[in-house]
Amino acid sequence: MITFKHVSFGYRGGRLFDDLDLDLRRGSIYGLLGKNGAGKTTLLKLMAGLLFPKTGEIAVLNRIPRKREPGFLSQVFVLPEEFDLPRMNMDEYARVYGGFYPNFSREQLTNLMRELEVPEAQKFHQMSFGQKKKAYIAFAIACNTPLLIMDEPTNGLDIPSKSSFRRVIASVANEERTIIVSTHQVRDLDQLIDSVVVLDGSEILLNATTAEITDKLQFVHLEEDDPALYAEQTIHGRWGVQVNDSGAESPLDMELLFNAAVANRQAIKQLFNR
Repeated sequence: MITFKHVSFGYRGGRLFDDLDLDLRRGSIYGLLGKNGAGKTTLLKLMAGLLFPKTGEIAVLNRIPRKREPGFLSQVFVLPEEFDLPRMNMDEYARVYGGFYPNFSREQLTNLMRELEVPEAQKFHQMSFGQKKKAYIAFAIACNTPLLIMDEPTNGLDIPSKSSFRRVIASVANEERTIIVSTHQVRDLDQLIDSVVVLDGSEILLNATTAEITDKLQFVHLEEDDPALYAEQTIHGRWGVQVNDSGAESPLDMELLFNAAVANRQAIKQLFNR
């Protein structure tokens, strides 16, 4: 589905990625996690053919993104963190831009706008940022591209809207569509994603399914002297991440997972790259 082989990329003044390898499969919802400046947005742009690698090979949907062929561009939708929408309403926007995507569904768009509580008749420039974000999310989903890339999609959304976002993403997930959600707000991805990619220090620390993660790690309440890959004190006591040697089940905690990966890089890499 998506393959990076020995990819190097940098901006003026430095190298961001060096000999980066990555494999993402079809039919999953990926959570892409990383600190500010780790390269998450750059990684997404390389996938979409908006940036070109200095060296190495990238293949997406059996095509080379840097060629930007129409057949490739019609199969990928990128929802950026920052965007501008024209002085139109959604009906006008859909008539102009929906035709670029062969699987675009006008009926689905109407249903999504209703689900996200965005009025179709209102002009974009009259909407709040959160309303514009929800409108753009609805259009992105209704294009039904095999690859949907979303960069910080929940920024600007209130709590009910975040719940609606998770609900609509879950409802459209299937074996033919890959969805990649990059976010700092890891709690927004709980119960939504089925795979996690952690990017830190310009390298992939973790690329695993949630099932693989909970098979190898436990997210538990800890006693004072309990060993852990990562632990933090909360008002509810000491919580952390341990190697799951017992085969016990525990719910995945995205925030603890990310902190553990960053704080104990080598242990996480060794555990998941055996």
